[in-house]
Amino acid sequence: MSKVRTVIILLGLFLITESKAFAQNGTVTVNQSHTIDELLEFKKDIRTNTIYKIQIFQSTQPAKAEEALEEFKIKYRDWPTSIEFNTPNYKVWVGVFKDKLEADRALATLKNDYMYAFIFEPKTDFKKRQ
Repeated sequence: MSKVRTVIILLGLFLITESKAFAQNGTVTVNQSHTIDELLEFKKDIRTNTIYKIQIFQSTQPAKAEEALEEFKIKYRDWPTSIEFNTPNYKVWVGVFKDKLEADRALATLKNDYMYAFIFEPKTDFKKRQ
């Protein structure tokens, strides 16, 4: 019985070493169109032009929007603010955030005082005014 066991063990070791000895090594070559690189660069350019803002208040009455803006400036001095008129509403916008993560962090801070605040991307014509 021990001779059979020894033969099985030796045969197993032989098979393991034999399979590793004949293992194949290879390289993979990826051929891709140069237009893929151009598209990636184009996408990167588009993403760098994206900005985010947070809207904290909206009203049809300009006085209320002005009041909300002043209240915000007292509590939070670090972010630029503006009132934008979009018929029929006056909207209080906060910040100019370069990426969504930065805007998310700011929104988390503001949610304590402005529960209806939300992040948005201003339209292209607004971005040009910045």
